[in-house]
Amino acid sequence: MKSETLAPLPAIFVRDAAEEDFAAIQGIYADEVLRGLATFEEVPPTASELLLRRNAVLDLGLPYLVAEQDGTVVGYSYAALYRARPAYRYTLEDSVYVAEAARGHGVGGALLSVLIDRCETGPWRQMIAVIGHSGNSGSIALHRRFGFSDIGTHPAVGFKLGRWVDTVLMQRSLGVGHRHTPTDEADSSSG
Repeated sequence: MKSETLAPLPAIFVRDAAEEDFAAIQGIYADEVLRGLATFEEVPPTASELLLRRNAVLDLGLPYLVAEQDGTVVGYSYAALYRARPAYRYTLEDSVYVAEAARGHGVGGALLSVLIDRCETGPWRQMIAVIGHSGNSGSIALHRRFGFSDIGTHPAVGFKLGRWVDTVLMQRSLGVGHRHTPTDEADSSSG
């Protein structure tokens, strides 16, 4: 019997998202909004709204990335502040979305790896993953591979697609984490 040779998958290229990527980003996200449980949004935002959200992320100095294969955007990720109150200023929340056809082929790992690396160059010390649906084994395994630990589950906090949905919380340190007290630019410039 002759063994089959599988064609190699195209390389994954992770880069900063550009304005022209937002039609593809909107398509990936709209699919999850309408059919998935990774987000609790129920009405897909427009590409223009997603671009405004990206600009808010960039205004904070945080990364907003896309993954390309053969010139096609197959996923995206970004970091945002975990909460708006000032004491959370060193804690981020990550978001990773991969087109359904590209899942299981390393796209999520490529995006999360670059996202973490980029966030570790800033002042941030912790990253939280808020994973929609406790049955989302792919996202949970992805985050574990990158050093996230389970910190809890909020059972039945969302109702979407006719069912109650949990959120799984996971966390990892960025850089030195909480081993050292951060110094704010405002603190250092006031002395």
